[in-house]
Amino acid sequence: MGARLGLNLEQTQKLIMTPELRQAIMVLQLSTLELAEYIQQELQENPLLEIGDDGEVAAAEEPGEDQGGLEIDWQEYFQDGSDLGYVNGPREEAREWNQQNLVAGQPTLQDHLLLQLKIAAPSAREREIGTFLIGNLDANGYLKISLKEAAAYLKVSPAAVWRVLQLIQRFDPPGVGARSLTECLLIQLRQRDDAPRGAEKIIRNFLSYVAEGRLGHIARRLNMTLPEVQAAVDYIRTLDPKPGRSFGDSQENRYIVPDVIIERVGSDYVVLVNDLALPRLGINPLYQALMRQEGNCDEATRNFIESKLNAAAWLIRSLEQRRLTIYRVVNCLVQEQREFLDKGLKYLKPLTMRQVAATLGMHESTVSRATANKYVQTPRGVFELKFFFASGIEKRGGTATAKSIKKMIAEIISREDAANPLTDLQIQELLQRQGIQISRRTVAKYRDEQGIPAAAKRKRY
Repeated sequence: MGARLGLNLEQTQKLIMTPELRQAIMVLQLSTLELAEYIQQELQENPLLEIGDDGEVAAAEEPGEDQGGLEIDWQEYFQDGSDLGYVNGPREEAREWNQQNLVAGQPTLQDHLLLQLKIAAPSAREREIGTFLIGNLDANGYLKISLKEAAAYLKVSPAAVWRVLQLIQRFDPPGVGARSLTECLLIQLRQRDDAPRGAEKIIRNFLSYVAEGRLGHIARRLNMTLPEVQAAVDYIRTLDPKPGRSFGDSQENRYIVPDVIIERVGSDYVVLVNDLALPRLGINPLYQALMRQEGNCDEATRNFIESKLNAAAWLIRSLEQRRLTIYRVVNCLVQEQREFLDKGLKYLKPLTMRQVAATLGMHESTVSRATANKYVQTPRGVFELKFFFASGIEKRGGTATAKSIKKMIAEIISREDAANPLTDLQIQELLQRQGIQISRRTVAKYRDEQGIPAAAKRKRY
């Protein structure tokens, strides 16, 4: 049978990603700071948008006025304040900024060292060499260039570079300007006068054994007793292996602005969406008046204003929908994780986005976007919203989250006898007695993730 051409009428359903829907999805997953930047960009691009005072936002049009035949759907939205908070009522005023509320920026490591160099360097040439060396320190305070390379670049002798480097190595913080971990610790050791016997030899020759907890081998090699080696190792561990880390970076973000705040009021918790950093948007009344007057603008101008008017209405609708969605998701998290808020980390329940989505009657991807890149301030501290979603491990009478089990492991180790530390197998048995079905390998994994060394490295003599 030969192929034939024909026309068939078929009815199908397709999801069309409109620009408005794409905008709503994008707005939902932005953090508060990112959203503030996005709104500022929209204010610059859309002349009909403006920052309105409270009570003026919803006054774009009064009911019953002639709309000039425009088929736009934003008026009903402005009149409806039932979607959590977008009402014509007083809004909490943000605190005014003044100089006393501003915190001075933390000096960087380079700033701190350059100030000392200006005082300590006897000549302009040495200050030039020192400035170059300080500029080649990494964030931890280590010199990342060799003396030979520095001398070739500056066209001086390596001995001159070495003299300036020795000067920098006497600066604060102790250990700065070192080229290796061993040199860093030795610089700090020489600046002290209370080092125990054997500390310098251990730093020079046995740092790898210290990391592995092989104190017995060190004792035999240095002809010392185990308590003496333990005292020397304890002293070495008081030295700072990264002396530059206490100084900030001028470009780093030092603060987290919570997108949601959970406050305890009596015996209940209240969810507040933090929108004080976001302006209240309104529609410019001049353009509205222009649209109402017939014959004041040509068709192209009228179409332009109409398109911008609809875009502004969609943006405001997206912002309020974002606020409502975040509130509903966080309110559900409060209900599900009430024990965590009341009692602490050990009571964090296993929870998935699918469970929250099913409870709220929304799609799982919506919950994911509503919690992406956002932080919540709680009575227990500031957390990422995704912190509240945790996998679970079988436990007698239910399940326990990985975070709560890590907390239990840390508490068990904190109470152990340092002379006879618990092995991973012993910790596993203790957890199983509490009804938590966990393998030894998982115990080791959770212990490593918390930076807790193995039993052999925790042993003290």
